[in-house]
Amino acid sequence: MKENEGAASTTDAMARPAVEAFFDEATFTVSYVVADPASGRAAIIDSVLDYDPKSGRSATGSADRVIAFVEKNGLGVDWILETHVHADHLSAAPYLKKHLGGRIGIGAQVCRVQEAFKTVYNLKDDFAADGSQFDYLFRDDETFAIGGLQARVMATPGHTPACITYLIGDAAFVGDTLFMPDYGSARTDFPGGDARQLYHSVKRILSLPSETRLFLCHDYKAPGRDVFAWETTVAEQRSMNIHMRDGISEADFVALREGRDAGLSMPVLLLPAVQVNMRAGQFPPPEDNGVSYLKIPVNGV
Repeated sequence: MKENEGAASTTDAMARPAVEAFFDEATFTVSYVVADPASGRAAIIDSVLDYDPKSGRSATGSADRVIAFVEKNGLGVDWILETHVHADHLSAAPYLKKHLGGRIGIGAQVCRVQEAFKTVYNLKDDFAADGSQFDYLFRDDETFAIGGLQARVMATPGHTPACITYLIGDAAFVGDTLFMPDYGSARTDFPGGDARQLYHSVKRILSLPSETRLFLCHDYKAPGRDVFAWETTVAEQRSMNIHMRDGISEADFVALREGRDAGLSMPVLLLPAVQVNMRAGQFPPPEDNGVSYLKIPVNGV
């Protein structure tokens, strides 16, 4: 696998992982394969299962691209990681685990998201809101390995209570917390979201060394930009982010973020996606006819 070019970072382990991005334009989502070039061990971050809300049919084209890349490059998958419970796409984690192995991990605060949406979907006691659907729950500041790479978990709530950032060598995978500098920051109007928390989470990310590479989960092309982009740096964000550059106060950010959120519509896939993703990518158990059904609360959100 070809390693990205550039100088070594001063971040954790002084390492520079190889990063391959996979952009799913249907959901504007970026998934990543992050690999240790020396050992060939890898993690997959924020995978996508294709889903057509009109027909209720799923497909694996996006995930198959990831599998093909992993197999072509002879990588071994240790982890299948989620930065949070996504509301804009379905996770392909179980499908990837079946074909590539690895453990499915997410932040330990996923239990708070499960509790909130257990009520939304009126789920019964057979759904455990304890994170047990995932293979591993990461605590804030916990460290783990991907081959010879050292990774560290940073709790970065605000968009959701369970959002985390994975710092792997000189690369940070920030989920929805930040977008490209010309687009700004994540919405905070989902259950458990909090603009003040998001402000402090972003400040934590932007306290990393200035050359730290930041890899984003989405891009929607800001007005005036004609190409999709998903990689930036701490330095670029601190100098240019339209919501969170240096000098913007907490009060100003909260007013901007909450005002913007008030006019946003819900993501198209929120209701299908959350009930799958809070189950670690599994669909609800099949009913007696062998078919799984997704619940859509009418006037419930």
